[in-house]
Amino acid sequence: MRILVTGGAGYVGSHCVRRLVADGHAVTVFDNLEYGHQQAVTPPAEFVVGDLSDPDALARALAPGFDAVMHFAGYTNVGESVAEPLKYYRGNVTNTTNLLDAIRTAGVRRLVFSSTCAVFGVPERLPISEDLPKAPINPYGATKLVVEWMLRDSAASWGLGSMALRYFNACGAAEDASIGEDHTPETHLIPIVLQVALGQRPHVQVFGNDYPTPDGSCVRDYIHVDDLAEVHLRAVTSIEPGTADALNVGTGRGYSVLEVIQAARDVTGHSIPVVIGPRRPGDPPSLYADPTRVRQRFNWRHQHDDLRGVIASAWRWHQSHPRGYRS
Repeated sequence: MRILVTGGAGYVGSHCVRRLVADGHAVTVFDNLEYGHQQAVTPPAEFVVGDLSDPDALARALAPGFDAVMHFAGYTNVGESVAEPLKYYRGNVTNTTNLLDAIRTAGVRRLVFSSTCAVFGVPERLPISEDLPKAPINPYGATKLVVEWMLRDSAASWGLGSMALRYFNACGAAEDASIGEDHTPETHLIPIVLQVALGQRPHVQVFGNDYPTPDGSCVRDYIHVDDLAEVHLRAVTSIEPGTADALNVGTGRGYSVLEVIQAARDVTGHSIPVVIGPRRPGDPPSLYADPTRVRQRFNWRHQHDDLRGVIASAWRWHQSHPRGYRS
């Protein structure tokens, strides 16, 4: 297949590009490099610098003709979305509208969308299954849910086939440490913890220790980025035009912030000091998936089942790239 990948120079996008290339697909990455890194794009994937806010750039990128689009480009920081909601509505909703206009004109009828478990807000029960009410508590989750609605309505209106993959906490790095996680500023827990182990930060700030969880810190479902990439591959090759579906993609098990920090201590051999701070606005206490549907739909199961092994893959990346792609 010929596949255009928006945001393909970013963390999850670049690992998906690597998987698509390994499977023999012809890939073009469309990225504005606001947060992405061109070095993360696996050859022979083509690379186009462009922004989703520019309809002309989108039209040019799509002109060669594509069988499908994978859409990763967008803003993903929960705290920032609370502070700057309009940035998220522009970046995640308006820009996706531009993309949908462009792919409709170009005749593309298959799209995989990078969604999030944040569409559920504080879930009614755990684990989180697809049938639970969608009630996001931050603009990040709200904007992703709006896009899911857009995809549903596009299927009914003009035959777009789409799959929204609601993932939980992406983590880890390629096993050969050639690509990994590199954000500025970094907001994800595991790389922050490993930066402390490298001496790049003095401590890990834990946002709240009074949640209704076993140790008082937030609980999340950590899924290896290569497992996510495999789901994206299976999704893009199975989408039927005129259908819109959404699946939760996680491991089915939650780990607390303090459990992750202890696992990183075990992997790195460093003490990793902790400072407890106040709760962060927009953070639900616990989020972990019921992966039954995605397992059944794609005959898939995550391969990285050990948290310490996941952290070890990230540790290899950070040790070999202590300044990320600038190393």
